[in-house]
Amino acid sequence: MEKHGDQIEVTEREASNKPRAAHNVRIVLAASLLLAIVVLSLVWIVPALS
Repeated sequence: MEKHGDQIEVTEREASNKPRAAHNVRIVLAASLLLAIVVLSLVWIVPALS
């Protein structure tokens, strides 16, 4: 970040405030969703078989 008089210049990376670990968040969310689907399916299917 640089200040020139009343103006402040920031880089694209500084301005976006993009999280650096976004890929890891996607992996955790996908794994959690898959696990929830499997568990709920088992809870529904196992009693139906007996």
